[in-house]
Amino acid sequence: MALKDTTLKSLPPSARPTVVMFLILIPAACSAIKLNCSQPNQPALLEALTPVFNLSSIRPVMNMTTCTNITIDFTMYAILGVRWMNEFVSWDPIKCGTNMISLPREKFWVPDIVINEFMDENTAPFVPYVYLYSNGLVHDAKPVRVVSSCNLDIYTFPFDVQNCTMTFGSYIHLAMDMKIFLGKTPEDITEYSKEVMTTMGEWELLDITTHKYNHSLNDSDYIDELSFHIRIRRRATLYVVNLLIPSCFLITVDLFSFLLPPQTVDRSTFKMTLILGYTVFLLIMNDLLPITGNTIPLINVFLSVCLALMVASLLETILITNLLCGSADFSPVPRWIQVLVMQILGRLLCLPQKTKELRDSDMKPNAVVAQQKADDGLREEWGPAVENKALQELRSLGRDLQAVRLQVEQQLGGSQSSEEWIQVGFIIDRLLFGLYVLFISVSFFTIIIIWCCPLKVKPSKVLFIFISVLMHAPCSSIMLSCSRPDPPSLLEALEPVFNMRSIRPVMNVSTPTNVSIDFTLFGILGVDEKAQVLKTYIWQKLKWKNEFVRWDPEQCGSSWITIPRNLLWVPDIVINEFMEKNSAPFVPYSYLFSNGFVFDEQPVKVISSCRLDIYTFPFDIQTCCLSFNSYLLSMAAMPIDRSSTAEDIFRFSKEVMTTKGEWELVGLTTKTFILPAGDYGLYQEIRFYVSVRRRATLYVVNLLIPSCFLITVDLFSFLLPPQTVDRSAFKMTLILGYTVFLLIMNNLLPITGNTIPLINVFLCLCLTLMVASLLETILITNLLCGSTHYSPVPHWVRVFVLHILGHLVRLPPKPRDLDGPVIQNPSAQEMKVSSLVAEVSEAPEQKGPLDEDKALQELRSLGRELQVIRLQVEQQLSKSQSSEEWIQVGFIIDRLLFSLYILFISVSFFTIIIIWLQSYNKS
Repeated sequence: MALKDTTLKSLPPSARPTVVMFLILIPAACSAIKLNCSQPNQPALLEALTPVFNLSSIRPVMNMTTCTNITIDFTMYAILGVRWMNEFVSWDPIKCGTNMISLPREKFWVPDIVINEFMDENTAPFVPYVYLYSNGLVHDAKPVRVVSSCNLDIYTFPFDVQNCTMTFGSYIHLAMDMKIFLGKTPEDITEYSKEVMTTMGEWELLDITTHKYNHSLNDSDYIDELSFHIRIRRRATLYVVNLLIPSCFLITVDLFSFLLPPQTVDRSTFKMTLILGYTVFLLIMNDLLPITGNTIPLINVFLSVCLALMVASLLETILITNLLCGSADFSPVPRWIQVLVMQILGRLLCLPQKTKELRDSDMKPNAVVAQQKADDGLREEWGPAVENKALQELRSLGRDLQAVRLQVEQQLGGSQSSEEWIQVGFIIDRLLFGLYVLFISVSFFTIIIIWCCPLKVKPSKVLFIFISVLMHAPCSSIMLSCSRPDPPSLLEALEPVFNMRSIRPVMNVSTPTNVSIDFTLFGILGVDEKAQVLKTYIWQKLKWKNEFVRWDPEQCGSSWITIPRNLLWVPDIVINEFMEKNSAPFVPYSYLFSNGFVFDEQPVKVISSCRLDIYTFPFDIQTCCLSFNSYLLSMAAMPIDRSSTAEDIFRFSKEVMTTKGEWELVGLTTKTFILPAGDYGLYQEIRFYVSVRRRATLYVVNLLIPSCFLITVDLFSFLLPPQTVDRSAFKMTLILGYTVFLLIMNNLLPITGNTIPLINVFLCLCLTLMVASLLETILITNLLCGSTHYSPVPHWVRVFVLHILGHLVRLPPKPRDLDGPVIQNPSAQEMKVSSLVAEVSEAPEQKGPLDEDKALQELRSLGRELQVIRLQVEQQLSKSQSSEEWIQVGFIIDRLLFSLYILFISVSFFTIIIIWLQSYNKS
C-alpha cells in the first residue's frame, strides 16, 4: 500500500485521476467500463463520468484494433446528425436515474468527420452539447453551413439540373479505426428535407441518393467514405422574365424594322439605336449570366447570335441604303449575281426580276418620226418662205427640251444597272427577313421545349481522398511502458510526452528534426488581379519524428494512436505568401506511431500573394509561388524535404480537383532554396510554382466579340452615302454606345501594373478609330455642303492627296468633260442667263410686218424661255472645278480610312485567334 502511495505521489497531478480510475476498476480487454452512481440523479452521474472526460483525447475503444462505427444522416436543412459508441461508458439507468444525459461536446472524443468538398469554415451557430446514453451511444447533432465545391454543368442554363456530391469521411482515420454507416434511407432524408425546408429561392431539391466507397491504399489499409448525391433544379422564371423575354422582344422589334421603307426612312439610325439599347441591356444583365467553364452555355450562344443578327441586319441596311442612293455610279451587275440573286433567290423569295421598260434609245425612232411629221405639217401650212426659220426654231426648242429632260432624268432617274443593284438589295433584305423569322421561331420553340422538358444531368464523379503511405524508420527514443495492452494505458504512458509538447521533440538540441512536406491542390478558387492574390484550397501533409515517443506495440496493444494535435509539438511550417487567416474546416487529430513518427494532415484555404503578368489578358497563364518553410527554426534545427515529386503532386491534383471555374491547373514545379539569415544560420525553403491558365471564353464572348461587332458596324458605316444620310449622327450614336459598353465592362478589365494589357490597347485603338472616322465624316459632310465657297485646292494637297493617295486607294482624279452641256464657268453662265432674261423681256415689244412673222417671233420667245430654264437647271446641278476637287479630296480620305479600318480589323482578329490558340496549346 505504501508502494502504491509512493507511486501516486511521483505522478503528475493531471495524471492521478486516470491512474486511480484504473486501479479501482477491474481490467477488461474489450468490454465497456461499468460506472457506479452513488445516487439516482444527474450530479452523481456527472461525478461518475469524470474519469471518462480525462480520456477525451483518444478514440473510445478498449482495444485499438476495435473499429468505431459512425452512423451519419442529415437533413437538407443544414442539420448534421452523427452517432457512435463510447466503450468507456456504461451505467445502470435505474441506479443512476436516467438513461441519457446532455453534456458538453468538449468532454468527449468526437470523430473528425469532414465533408471533402468543404471550401470554407462553418459559420452556422455553435451547438456545444451532445447526448450520451447509458449503453455508451453518443448522439451529436449540429447545424452546418456547407460551402462546397461542385462541378456544375451550365450548358442548359437557366434550365439546368445540377448534381452535387457531399462526401463524408474521416480526414485522418483509416477504415480499420473508424467505419461510416448510413443512419436513414435516402428516401427518408429526401422526404423529410423537403418537408422542413423553408428556403424557396433559386434552387429546388429533387432527390438525394447515397453511395458507399471503400478506397484501398494498399493491401491492408483503406478509407471508408459515404457520399450523398444531391440533385437540384434551378428555378428559371427569373431568367426567362428578366433575360430571355426582353431579348426576344428586342429581336422582334429588329425583325419588324425591315418593314420600314429605306427610301424614305433612315432605317440604319433606327437599328443602331436598337443595337445600342440591346448592348446596354446585356451589360446590365451580365451579372445574371454564369461564368463559363469548359463549355459555353446555350443562353450565351443565343444572346450572341441575337446580337450578331442585329449587327448583320444593320450592315444589310447600310448596303441597301448605299445601293438606293449610289447605284447609278456602280458598274453593271456581274452575271453570277444576276443568276444567283436575281433569278434563283428572287423567285424563291417571291421577288422576280422586273421587266425592262422602254429606254430613250427605243423611243428615239418614234421621236424622229414625230419630228418629221411635224416638219411636213409646218411646211404645208406656212409655205416655203417661213418653213426654214420656223423649222429651225422648233428644232432649237426641241434640243433645249431634250437637254432639260436629260438633266432631270440624270438627277432623278436611274439606269438599268442601277435598278438591278436596287433589286439585288431588296432581295437580300427579304432573305435576311426570312432568316430572322426562322431564327426567332426556332429560338422560341427551343426555349419552350427546354423549359417544359428539362434535361437530366448525369451524377458527378465521386472524388477520392488520398492519404500518403506512412514510412517507418528506426530511431533511438524513450521506450514507453504500458501497464495493459489498451488505449487508456497507452494514453497514460503518453502523458509525460504531452507535458513536453512545448519543446522540439529531440533528446539532444543539436539533433535536427526532419520534416517531410506534401500537399494536394484540391481546388483553384480564383485569382484577384486587382489585389494580386491567388486563392487555392490544398490538403497539406506533414510528417516528422518525435524522439520522446516509442512503445512496444504488443505491450500497449496497438502500433498507432490518433490524438489531438494540440497535445503534440507541431512544426511551425508556414506559407510565406499567406495573406489571410485559414478558414478551412478544422481537423483536430494526428496519427502517432509506435516508432515516434507523427503524420499530420489538414485542409488549408490559401489566399496568397502573387505577381501577376496581365499583358496577354484574357489569354494569360499565371505562375504563383507557394513557399513552405519554418518561420523560426533554422535549417540546422529543422531541415525540410518533399515526400512526393512535383509530377506526382500535379497528376493527383488534376485527378481530385473539383473546381471547373475560370482557372485551370496546367503545371506544377518545385525548387529548394537555402537562404542566409545572418547570425542565425541558414534557412531552408521549398517553393512550389503553380501555373494556372485562365479560361478566356467569358471575356471573348462578353468583351471581344461585342467590340468586334461594333467596330465592324463602324467599318460598314462608310458605305452610307454622306449626301443623303446623316452619317455623323450614326457614328456619334455608335461611339456613345461603345463608350457606355467600356464603362460597364470596366470590372472585367484588370488594373494595369508595369505593363499595359494588349486588350486595353485593342479597346483604345477601336475607340480611336471610331473617333477618327467621326471626324473624317464631319470633314466629308463639310466638303459636300460648303465646298463651293472654298478657295482652290493648294498645289501640295492636289499632288499628295489627289494624285498619290488617289492612285493608292484606286480613286484617281476625274477628267474634265469640256464637251458636255454643262457650262463650267459660273460667271459666264450667270451672264448668259441674265442676257437671255433681258432678251425675253424685250422680245414682246418687237413687231413684224407679217402674220407669219408673229408666229415666228412667238416660237423664238418660247425658245428663249426654255433656254433660260435649261441654263438655270444646269447652273443648279453643275459644280465648279474647285468644289469637285475638294469633294474628291474628301472621298479619297474616306476611302483611305476605310482601308486602314479593314487592315486593323484583320490584324486584330488574326492576333486574337493566334494568341488564343497558343494559350490553349500550352501544357
